[in-house]
Amino acid sequence: MLSIDLRGKKAFIAGIGDDQGYGWAIAKALAEAGAEIIIGTWTPILKIFTQSWSMGKFDESRQLSNGKMMEYLKVYAIDAAFDKPEDVPQEVRENKRYQDASGYTVSEVAAAVERDFGKIDILVHALANGPEVKKPLLETSRSGYLAALSSSSYSMVSLVQNFGPRMNADGSVISLTYIASERAVPGYGGGMSSAKAALESDTRTLAYEAGRKWGLRINTISAGPLRSRAAKAIGFIDSMIEYSKANAPLVKDMTAEEVGAASAFLCSPLSAAITGVTLYVDNGMHAMGLALDSQALNKTQEQPQLVAH
Repeated sequence: MLSIDLRGKKAFIAGIGDDQGYGWAIAKALAEAGAEIIIGTWTPILKIFTQSWSMGKFDESRQLSNGKMMEYLKVYAIDAAFDKPEDVPQEVRENKRYQDASGYTVSEVAAAVERDFGKIDILVHALANGPEVKKPLLETSRSGYLAALSSSSYSMVSLVQNFGPRMNADGSVISLTYIASERAVPGYGGGMSSAKAALESDTRTLAYEAGRKWGLRINTISAGPLRSRAAKAIGFIDSMIEYSKANAPLVKDMTAEEVGAASAFLCSPLSAAITGVTLYVDNGMHAMGLALDSQALNKTQEQPQLVAH
């Protein structure tokens, strides 16, 4: 039987803050396949995350198919907006949510992971932030736009720069993108669509550079809408889910587990010749050029139906 076997592999997943979202689902899928999990969570919520874990708030979500619980080797505070200690502004250092934290820049975390566990095999970029995401692009400030690119796309470059030398050959790197990178999605503003477009472009370039330099494979998953805590902050996630169900080829809800399964495949030897790819896991929504629930369409003609022959 063909199966995904990641036993003996170590995976660092940057961007897990709770048991919702695609980052958690990816970690769980990798754990199901036998990988050992290392977590990077945003510095200001590290204490909340570890307390929630220890208090059992994630226990139901941690259940694996074999009856065991997903565990992690270690959790690190990480703020991927900063590459090295000298990049951290004084006002951030003095912020009460950072005062007791240390070693949370990308270079420091990469060095700490290597020091603690040696080289890793899998790197997952599951983080993004756009402080002005609710603003139309025409109303987005320069600082808001650049912040979105820094946290959501350059952070991927920084992770590969710093973890690449600390990964085993034939290692796999994956990130998460969204169809707004190539289609206009009103409401997904603040430079986030630009950041996702940059992320996809960088995936192709990093695939070449990191492939030649370290033997790594770099891919990104364009995932459909999910009702995660982060997505709820955008404000229109329920509408996007309903729109997708009304118009996508597959009429069903997206699940985080589907993205987790695709990620496990991309991180396994089964995808050994796949790199530089944007893989759509969105019920086929990316393939559509016509909104079947459009009022204009309904006014002029009946929705097209499949005809059996």
